[in-house]
Amino acid sequence: MELITFLIIGAFAGFAAGLFGVGGGTIIVPLLFIVFTQMGYDPDVVMHLALGTSLATIVVTSISSLIAHHKTGAVIWPVFKNLAPPMAIGCFFGAGIAGLISGLHLQIIVGLFLIWVAYTMFTGAKKAIDPTKTLPSSGQQVAAGSMIGVASAIFGIGGGSLTVPYLNRYGVVMQKAVGTSAACGLPIAVAGALGFMIFGMNAEINVPNTIGYVHIYAFIGISIMSFITAKFGAKAAHALSPVMLKKCFAVLLVIVGCFFLVKGFI
Repeated sequence: MELITFLIIGAFAGFAAGLFGVGGGTIIVPLLFIVFTQMGYDPDVVMHLALGTSLATIVVTSISSLIAHHKTGAVIWPVFKNLAPPMAIGCFFGAGIAGLISGLHLQIIVGLFLIWVAYTMFTGAKKAIDPTKTLPSSGQQVAAGSMIGVASAIFGIGGGSLTVPYLNRYGVVMQKAVGTSAACGLPIAVAGALGFMIFGMNAEINVPNTIGYVHIYAFIGISIMSFITAKFGAKAAHALSPVMLKKCFAVLLVIVGCFFLVKGFI
């Protein structure tokens, strides 16, 4: 029964990720939080499990995304080489930082982040990119990658919500920003998932079928179905208005973000 529940979450998360053009983490984390809570898991570890499992599933989906973007020439590999290593290191240690934060505080942090993502999606859909700007030095890219990596672990995402705006800010066109971000999502997800596994093993988690803060059944079910349904969501997106889609998704994120904030403060 658990596996069926996770397959359904994966189907929804994959379709929504393809439909709205965002990483699955913003969908998977809230859904897993609700399901794990309903399963009666310890409230102190529910949010950690949702974040760790989310990053583990992103490993699978980011592989297919990376290959697809590479085929279209949308990955800026020199930028990837500057950003990916510090992102991976930052995400690994970010998992350790997340392990030190209480479940309630994580709910508040993730809730605020989702509302911020919603705001940027709602206001930035038609924002023009300045082509005269250039990317900062390699050292500055490394520093930015480190911060994005740490944040990705705490928010349980592949980093796209942070990497794409960062690249856009320095004149990278949307297609290449998304493609490069998708490539960076793989090392982020791998390092973050390993971090949540390793640091979670040192914590007392009385939850079955887990390796650290990664739930095995949830990882399998969500990975399989999201991999399959993401392409159907992408096809559906072409038949609808992208601006309206982003606004609808922004509203959904505000609702979920407020849910986390209310749960965290009450």
